[in-house]
Amino acid sequence: MFSRRKAATDRQVSGDAAEARALAHLQQQGLVLVERNYRVARGPNARGGEVDLILRDRDGTLVFVEVRARADGRHGGAAASVGPAKRARLVLAARHYLRRYAAPPPCRFDVVAIDGGELEWLMAAFDAA
Repeated sequence: MFSRRKAATDRQVSGDAAEARALAHLQQQGLVLVERNYRVARGPNARGGEVDLILRDRDGTLVFVEVRARADGRHGGAAASVGPAKRARLVLAARHYLRRYAAPPPCRFDVVAIDGGELEWLMAAFDAA
């Protein structure tokens, strides 16, 4: 019997490892995982959005987290790779996710950037506006 499941690429494996490292770091800081890899399909000709991690902070804030990893800090590093198009897709996915709440909680967008072995947590890295 053959499995129809695709083998993970090196990029997927390293991305999963970066997300796991980011999640462990954020949980050590007191955040609680709500959902991982929340995806929204947009349509056949338009890209949807994905949020790597959705967590709840101690004060009740819902935190949408983008995790980026780079081998080194060249070309601006991992944090700089979260450009306007990526932010727009994150906001799209977050707005879609928030539809489940009659009264949405306070929210923020964080980025966890991993350059080489260095992890940097950028709280409130950007706004939804």
